[in-house]
Amino acid sequence: MTTTYAALLRGINVGGSRKVPMAELRTLMTGLGHDGVRTHLQSGQAVFAADHGDEESLAAELASAIEKHFGFAVDVIVRDHAYLKAIADNCPFPAAELEPKQLHVTYFSAPVEAERFAEIDPGAHLPEEFRLGDRALYLYAPNGLGRSKLAEILSRPRINKGLIATSRNWNTVVKLVEMTGA
Repeated sequence: MTTTYAALLRGINVGGSRKVPMAELRTLMTGLGHDGVRTHLQSGQAVFAADHGDEESLAAELASAIEKHFGFAVDVIVRDHAYLKAIADNCPFPAAELEPKQLHVTYFSAPVEAERFAEIDPGAHLPEEFRLGDRALYLYAPNGLGRSKLAEILSRPRINKGLIATSRNWNTVVKLVEMTGA
């Protein structure tokens, strides 16, 4: 059975380094046997169909192929349509009422426990807020991610130790649901 997935690549095409041209990525993924490969923006989203593997094995396969082809390691998270749709549907913030730049989702490679974030005082960063979801963290940053002090704290290596973590704004979250559902 064929399943449609989104691959989320972490930290590519930022500031002119770790360049992964989307056309080359599509060719690479097609060469791995994936069908219907499409990319979204230049910041590392690809949608594809596969009839083999699971999220973890597909992510490992793609990460290995990227390193071999481009010469540098890239962290990859792969999630299927049902998961992506559930993340969008279960948003604890009123997404329809907010500007997309105010709402972000950080996808994690594995489940996260609330204890990981226990040192963060939620009241100290208001009106910024975060909530945990299924292998995800929702961040409301009313002044945008670039100005968010809470986002800076949430991205610290000691908080994300042992995980791959990659964030997307709400427009991209919604677009990936749409693209994987088609």
